[in-house]
Amino acid sequence: MKILIIDDEHLARQRLTSVIAEIGSHEVIGEGTHGEQALNLTQSLQPDVLLLDIRMPGMSGVEAAAHIMKLEQPPAIIFTTAYDEYALQAFDAHAVDYLLKPIRKERLQQALENARRLTRAQIHSLDEIDASEERKHISARLGGELRLIPIEDIRYFMAEHKYVTVRYTGGTVLIEESLRQLEDGFANLFLRVHRNALISIAHITKLEKDKSGRHHVHLRDLEEAIEVSRRHLPTVRKVMRSL
Repeated sequence: MKILIIDDEHLARQRLTSVIAEIGSHEVIGEGTHGEQALNLTQSLQPDVLLLDIRMPGMSGVEAAAHIMKLEQPPAIIFTTAYDEYALQAFDAHAVDYLLKPIRKERLQQALENARRLTRAQIHSLDEIDASEERKHISARLGGELRLIPIEDIRYFMAEHKYVTVRYTGGTVLIEESLRQLEDGFANLFLRVHRNALISIAHITKLEKDKSGRHHVHLRDLEEAIEVSRRHLPTVRKVMRSL
């Protein structure tokens, strides 16, 4: 099998490469040091198996796996981890394979032989286990590829029919996540202002009332303003007073 290794520690990658060479019959086709590289290299190299560290600076392995699962043909993912025994029991309960550092040859060989693809339900369960790590990106399909959009670049999410429009510094993209999922996942960063809109709290500049009595909120670097419903107006005012 073709194997991609993602780990921010050089010695950990070196160890995995060495052990895979000892096992034989498999090929390490690439290495990376963080979650964004995991997605980019998976798309370009198309590995059969991804050995993915869970704890890395920036995007965690769990978040990277969630994005990678949106690919048409995702690789089998085996997590490498230094989690304690309690957390490992949680992984066991959701049938996710992992390798506990330092990684032994016999255990790696077994994991490769049993390599299986994660289900969306398992990814959701992992998100709950790793709830301490906030997602730092949204992934969107552009031109047949998945592109990562940093949360800090997003101005608003707008629900339209079965899709959600993401407005960010680079333009707009459509994603299939629901507004409710986004609201739950980014409760501290985005604010519901209308039944179909979430706005970035960090980019709010002002609240205005037009001649017809409707309120609109303005966001940094955007010409268009987002309408605020009467239902959500008190909350918006409260949040703005705290800024």
